[in-house]
Amino acid sequence: MIDLYTWGTPNGRKVSIMLEAIQAEYRVTSINILNNEQFAADFLNISPNNKIPAIVDSDGPNNEPISVFESGAILIYLAEKYGKFIPSDPVKRVQMLEWLMWQMGSFGPFLGQAHHFNRFAPEEVPYAVQRYNTEAQRLWGVLDKRLSNREFIVDDLSIADFAIYPWTARFEWQKIDLTTFPHVKNWMQRMQSLAAVQKGMAIPD
Repeated sequence: MIDLYTWGTPNGRKVSIMLEAIQAEYRVTSINILNNEQFAADFLNISPNNKIPAIVDSDGPNNEPISVFESGAILIYLAEKYGKFIPSDPVKRVQMLEWLMWQMGSFGPFLGQAHHFNRFAPEEVPYAVQRYNTEAQRLWGVLDKRLSNREFIVDDLSIADFAIYPWTARFEWQKIDLTTFPHVKNWMQRMQSLAAVQKGMAIPD
């Protein structure tokens, strides 16, 4: 059994999509970050950075329970454990890791800042709005180029797709016009057709 601690954010939904895709047995505990539940002492023992998502796998290495925090690390852990959605070819594996790290280091953080300054900042900060919306456009362009000649990020469906998709799903928060990025739009439609994506994006309900 895998316990998933999550909330309805792009980072949380990466992992619920993956759990659905590998058809793992799991149960969900909602951590309401709007109520600062991520700072509870019990959750800190699982996620030292006070962030969702995190998992506890009762059947970890050496048949011992293990907790894993950071969404990228969770995706790699699950992919390696189940032997799914991670390329066996060493070149494609490197490419998958590159795009996963791109999401973790650029696509997620900068789009997250765009979300904040476009929707949640208590007052408009024109410099920040311009900075993060401009960078969002650039990053979407990088992704559109990557998808111009392939169906998925690394040819076959992988954890890189699961990591990136939930951030693109909030394109309106980033003031993105999907018609400007047709290859990403087509890829999003392919992703949306997958049952695991549909179910994972609805967690927690």
